[in-house]
Amino acid sequence: MAGREKRPLGDLFGLGDFGVNLTRLRPGSVSGLRHAHATQDEFVYILEGHPTLVTDAGATRLAPGMCAGFAAGTGDSHHLMNESDTDVVVLEIGSRTPGDAASYPDDDIQAVLGDDGRWAFTHKDGRPY
Repeated sequence: MAGREKRPLGDLFGLGDFGVNLTRLRPGSVSGLRHAHATQDEFVYILEGHPTLVTDAGATRLAPGMCAGFAAGTGDSHHLMNESDTDVVVLEIGSRTPGDAASYPDDDIQAVLGDDGRWAFTHKDGRPY
Protein backbone atom coordinates (compact mmCIF):
# COMPACT_ATOMS: atom_id res chain seq x y z
CA MET A 1 0.00 0.00 0.00
CA ALA A 2 2.47 2.58 -1.23
CA GLY A 3 1.63 6.09 -0.06
CA ARG A 4 -0.31 4.93 3.02
CA GLU A 5 1.04 5.64 6.50
CA LYS A 6 -0.90 3.91 9.29
CA ARG A 7 -0.29 4.63 12.98
CA PRO A 8 -1.94 2.00 15.25
CA LEU A 9 -2.97 4.26 18.15
CA GLY A 10 -5.09 1.66 19.96
CA ASP A 11 -2.12 -0.67 20.31
CA LEU A 12 -0.25 2.00 22.30
CA PHE A 13 -2.86 1.65 25.05
CA GLY A 14 -3.26 -2.11 24.88
CA LEU A 15 -6.80 -1.91 23.49
CA GLY A 16 -7.97 -5.39 22.60
CA ASP A 17 -11.67 -5.08 21.75
CA PHE A 18 -11.24 -2.46 19.04
CA GLY A 19 -8.48 -0.90 17.02
CA VAL A 20 -7.83 2.77 16.33
CA ASN A 21 -5.57 3.94 13.49
CA LEU A 22 -4.52 7.37 12.34
CA THR A 23 -3.98 6.93 8.63
CA ARG A 24 -2.42 9.33 6.14
CA LEU A 25 -3.02 8.78 2.43
CA ARG A 26 -0.64 10.53 0.06
CA PRO A 27 -2.02 11.67 -3.32
CA GLY A 28 -2.77 8.65 -5.53
CA SER A 29 -2.84 6.12 -2.69
CA VAL A 30 -5.61 3.96 -1.22
CA SER A 31 -6.49 2.88 2.32
CA GLY A 32 -6.37 -0.78 1.28
CA LEU A 33 -7.84 -3.16 -1.26
CA ARG A 34 -11.61 -2.86 -1.45
CA HIS A 35 -12.91 -5.38 1.10
CA ALA A 36 -15.72 -6.46 3.42
CA HIS A 37 -15.45 -8.09 6.86
CA ALA A 38 -17.54 -11.02 8.07
CA THR A 39 -17.53 -10.20 11.80
CA GLN A 40 -15.72 -6.89 12.32
CA ASP A 41 -17.38 -3.47 12.13
CA GLU A 42 -15.42 -0.50 10.75
CA PHE A 43 -15.82 3.28 11.06
CA VAL A 44 -13.85 6.11 9.45
CA TYR A 45 -13.82 9.83 10.26
CA ILE A 46 -12.19 12.26 7.85
CA LEU A 47 -9.85 14.73 9.56
CA GLU A 48 -8.10 16.30 6.56
CA GLY A 49 -8.46 16.22 2.79
CA HIS A 50 -11.09 14.94 0.37
CA PRO A 51 -10.93 11.16 -0.17
CA THR A 52 -13.25 9.19 -2.40
CA LEU A 53 -15.14 6.41 -0.63
CA VAL A 54 -15.77 3.47 -2.96
CA THR A 55 -18.47 0.96 -1.94
CA ASP A 56 -20.66 -1.50 -3.80
CA ALA A 57 -23.07 1.43 -4.37
CA GLY A 58 -20.41 3.53 -6.15
CA ALA A 59 -18.07 6.42 -5.35
CA THR A 60 -18.72 9.30 -2.93
CA ARG A 61 -16.43 12.26 -2.33
CA LEU A 62 -15.89 12.93 1.41
CA ALA A 63 -14.66 16.02 3.26
CA PRO A 64 -13.31 16.81 6.75
CA GLY A 65 -15.93 16.14 9.41
CA MET A 66 -17.68 13.46 7.38
CA CYS A 67 -17.75 9.83 8.46
CA ALA A 68 -18.79 6.40 7.21
CA GLY A 69 -19.49 3.08 8.90
CA PHE A 70 -19.40 -0.48 7.63
CA ALA A 71 -21.36 -3.09 9.57
CA ALA A 72 -19.93 -6.59 9.70
CA GLY A 73 -21.53 -9.27 7.58
CA THR A 74 -23.23 -6.99 5.04
CA GLY A 75 -20.81 -7.84 2.25
CA ASP A 76 -20.60 -4.14 1.28
CA SER A 77 -16.98 -3.85 0.14
CA HIS A 78 -15.27 -0.52 0.65
CA HIS A 79 -12.06 1.49 0.67
CA LEU A 80 -10.84 5.08 0.44
CA MET A 81 -8.93 6.51 -2.51
CA ASN A 82 -6.99 9.76 -2.49
CA GLU A 83 -7.55 11.15 -5.97
CA SER A 84 -6.64 14.69 -4.87
CA ASP A 85 -3.29 16.47 -4.92
CA THR A 86 -3.11 16.89 -1.11
CA ASP A 87 -2.81 14.41 1.76
CA VAL A 88 -5.87 12.83 3.37
CA VAL A 89 -5.89 12.04 7.12
CA VAL A 90 -8.44 9.57 8.47
CA LEU A 91 -9.25 8.19 11.90
CA GLU A 92 -10.14 4.49 11.53
CA ILE A 93 -11.89 2.53 14.27
CA GLY A 94 -12.76 -1.14 14.02
CA SER A 95 -13.72 -4.10 16.16
CA ARG A 96 -11.26 -6.94 16.66
CA THR A 97 -13.72 -9.82 16.67
CA PRO A 98 -11.94 -13.20 16.63
CA GLY A 99 -12.53 -15.51 13.69
CA ASP A 100 -13.06 -12.73 11.18
CA ALA A 101 -12.70 -13.21 7.43
CA ALA A 102 -12.40 -10.61 4.69
CA SER A 103 -13.47 -10.81 1.08
CA TYR A 104 -11.99 -8.75 -1.78
CA PRO A 105 -14.32 -8.56 -4.80
CA ASP A 106 -11.85 -6.81 -7.12
CA ASP A 107 -8.79 -8.99 -6.42
CA ASP A 108 -7.84 -12.68 -6.26
CA ILE A 109 -7.36 -12.68 -2.51
CA GLN A 110 -9.21 -13.68 0.64
CA ALA A 111 -8.21 -13.44 4.29
CA VAL A 112 -8.93 -15.30 7.52
CA LEU A 113 -7.98 -14.05 10.98
CA GLY A 114 -6.23 -16.81 12.90
CA ASP A 115 -6.44 -17.61 16.61
CA ASP A 116 -3.02 -15.94 16.95
CA GLY A 117 -4.47 -12.61 15.76
CA ARG A 118 -2.62 -12.73 12.45
CA TRP A 119 -4.23 -12.61 9.02
CA ALA A 120 -3.66 -15.50 6.58
CA PHE A 121 -4.06 -14.54 2.91
CA THR A 122 -4.82 -16.99 0.09
CA HIS A 123 -6.09 -16.93 -3.46
CA LYS A 124 -9.88 -17.21 -3.71
CA ASP A 125 -9.51 -20.91 -4.60
CA GLY A 126 -7.57 -21.48 -1.36
CA ARG A 127 -4.05 -21.67 -2.82
CA PRO A 128 -1.53 -19.94 -0.55
CA TYR A 129 0.49 -16.93 -1.68
